[in-house]
Amino acid sequence: MKLSHFNFDLPKELLAEYPSEHRDEARLMVINRKDGSIEHKYFKDLIDYFDQDDVMVLNNTKVFPARLYGNKEKTGARIEVFLLRELNEEQRLWDVLVDPARKIRIGNKLYFGDDDSLVAEVIDNTTSRGRTLRFLYDGSYTEFRKKLRDLGETPLPKYIKREVEPDDEERYQTIYAKNEGAVAAPTAGLHFSKHLLKRLEIKGVNFAELTLHVGLGTFNPVEVEDLSKHKMDSEELVIPEESVAVVNNAKLHKKRVCAVGTTVMRGLESSVSSEQTLNPYEGWTNKFIFPPYDFSIANCMITNFHTPKSTLLMMISAFMGHDLMKKAYKEAVEQGYKFYSYGDAMLIL
Repeated sequence: MKLSHFNFDLPKELLAEYPSEHRDEARLMVINRKDGSIEHKYFKDLIDYFDQDDVMVLNNTKVFPARLYGNKEKTGARIEVFLLRELNEEQRLWDVLVDPARKIRIGNKLYFGDDDSLVAEVIDNTTSRGRTLRFLYDGSYTEFRKKLRDLGETPLPKYIKREVEPDDEERYQTIYAKNEGAVAAPTAGLHFSKHLLKRLEIKGVNFAELTLHVGLGTFNPVEVEDLSKHKMDSEELVIPEESVAVVNNAKLHKKRVCAVGTTVMRGLESSVSSEQTLNPYEGWTNKFIFPPYDFSIANCMITNFHTPKSTLLMMISAFMGHDLMKKAYKEAVEQGYKFYSYGDAMLIL
């Protein structure tokens, strides 16, 4: 399959600037792979498709306020710094993206906060847009992390042009987020409310958790027509023993194993045994799933609507079949479903 197979016209007004008023009242398109049928529901109707001992696998990563604004020494130019990953705790080294990138050179200092209480020095140009910064701060590591949190803001995706609002801090986070380390939310999970999780639990649905710290690599555009040449950035992944036991038990008894989001699907497919069961895992994954691909663990998935030519759309195509994906997306555009991070959801059975 080629990159051009994943292009489609997406009207700008379908990119969701705001989430739905209530988490579980986003729209839900339900697609059955067996008969190709498409239903239009609301997210809270999800409960009708799951039974006792089915399993939902959740990504419990937590988004940290990764976007900072600083001023360049001498010129005072406003520079956006997007924290990607911590490289060294002791030396306070971070990989970051800077914008505008052309203004930042090795040796430049950036000042953050009204009182310039946090300073960073550029020590390396890691990529065309990326840099490595060393933060200079007198306090302890705990105080330093608190300072980053205080100065940072919720890293809404770039397509959202409005200012960050107070609600975003809560809404751009799943209600089950625990382990801090993501720079983007696992967005399929944003639709779960406490009430819906409770109802699923009462119905006997089991939950398993993994942690995949979503990086910006997930959203990097694919720039090669031959998909096999695209390289995904690595992201940190932990699949604990107890989750493995829950998932493998459900597989054994032919129950539904539902990946809540593309990050969960990538995580599960990154640690498959020769018997097609799930293994515990702790490390990094750069798994890139595109058609044709045989999935080993999950047999259904929940996901948002993705943008043209994205790696996420390629995974969906691999899971539901390319023609059915095109049919579903055409219907989504016609029916005015909202796309991307704050958009509506799809359940693929």
